[in-house]
Amino acid sequence: MPVPSATTVPVTGEGRTAADASADPTDASTDPTAAPLDRGSGPADLPSRVGPVTGWGRTAPTTARVLRPLTYEAAVAAVTGSDGRGAIARGLGRAYGDAAQNAGGAVLDMTGLDRVHEIDAVNGLVVCDAGVSLHRLMEVLLPLGWFVPVTPGTRYVTVGGAIGADIHGKNHHGSGSFSRHVRAIELLTGDGETRLVTPEDEPGLFWATAGGMGLTGVILAATLQLLLVQTSLMTVDTERATDLDDLMARLTATDDTYRYSVAWIDLLARGAKTGRAVLTRGDHAPLDALPATSRARRDPLAFRPGRLPAAPRFVPEGLLGRTSVGLFNEFWYRRAPRERRGELQRLSAFFHPLDGLPHWNRIYGRSGFVQYQFVVGHGQEEALRRIVGRIGARGCPSFLAVLKRFGEGDPGWLSFPMAGWTLALDIPAALPGLGAFLDELDEEVAEAGGRVYLAKDARLRPELLARMYPRLDDFRTLRATYDPRGVITSDLARRLAL
Repeated sequence: MPVPSATTVPVTGEGRTAADASADPTDASTDPTAAPLDRGSGPADLPSRVGPVTGWGRTAPTTARVLRPLTYEAAVAAVTGSDGRGAIARGLGRAYGDAAQNAGGAVLDMTGLDRVHEIDAVNGLVVCDAGVSLHRLMEVLLPLGWFVPVTPGTRYVTVGGAIGADIHGKNHHGSGSFSRHVRAIELLTGDGETRLVTPEDEPGLFWATAGGMGLTGVILAATLQLLLVQTSLMTVDTERATDLDDLMARLTATDDTYRYSVAWIDLLARGAKTGRAVLTRGDHAPLDALPATSRARRDPLAFRPGRLPAAPRFVPEGLLGRTSVGLFNEFWYRRAPRERRGELQRLSAFFHPLDGLPHWNRIYGRSGFVQYQFVVGHGQEEALRRIVGRIGARGCPSFLAVLKRFGEGDPGWLSFPMAGWTLALDIPAALPGLGAFLDELDEEVAEAGGRVYLAKDARLRPELLARMYPRLDDFRTLRATYDPRGVITSDLARRLAL
């Protein structure tokens, strides 16, 4: 497909008007149970509310004043006018734990800064506000033949959040994490200064910000390098793996021939079936892969994600227990083909199946859930086997468990990925003894030279952090340099002494 001839395409929009139609209603800032925003109750007369704020896991809400800046100047005023409890930026609320919470302080809802400023449709660059969601970028960019370089399991994350968590996707083994594709960041640091930060001019500040969980400052805008595509469909290969060793062998042997790769893994399977999985891999479909007379061929770059009704507000506790999840896992594994090649799938089905169910985090009941993700390096496969075996023996009812193979580690000082194996699983928070069990897994991960993902964490013990992230002291020193008063802070920062 030829590259669009226009060099730059300005795209404007004020406040939420451009994005309201596509914004996901599941973020905390638009939760109908939240107190309404009131004019004039925050710094610089920002709309604000005081109320509970929680992560996507819904496990540990704390009360904060939520401010919603609509301009860069308002964001500066919110940071410089914050009190002794400081401020932290928040996007669409998809961090599972307490990274975007700030008990007793200010939380900056950045979704009001949602403008796409400029697109270079020849070279594949976009300049946008930090509050723009990946969903919005897909809506704007796909008709021009461009796609975001990295996407996690949800497209309802903001660009600022994607950089702050240095998100990874199914293509990490070849493309690395999100921040590798960021060319510049406009960063408001705790000293009140706004800086244009690039990996060439200020590498320390840039790579501390990438994966720094928003603690080096408030990201206001970013310039991203995009991925050229011919269609909005994926060509997908699916196969079943009989156990964990079979799965790792398949990934090791052929993963590099695919752009995207992920495996759903049955963590309740025991014995010879331990670690059985459904492996799904693919790439963006070329135009000639689409049937000549199909609707997709007539409009190959159309973006039409589907949506189901939202999950009910109140879900009985224990709905996702060992029996129900065990039955689901058995069904899901047997439903998958032993081998299927070249299936065409929508982008939304391949990358973001759960986005089709708004408020899906409610299905765990009032107690919420813990999302636990760790990585161990190549050569530590035995540690991975032990952990998978322990999870199965413990009977942790997880139906959203995925295993991926990471490529080379990322430069971010607190970036999560490292070359090796990463396992992510969800566990109902009400499971008896869960905290002590996960503490034991933390120790085993640290002993193997691995780490847990801070964007999903809500309970890691601070004494393990330095063992997992060797540049932690450098990160703390840099924070003190750019934020001597400790203005930028969060519940996560206080809990882990970041």
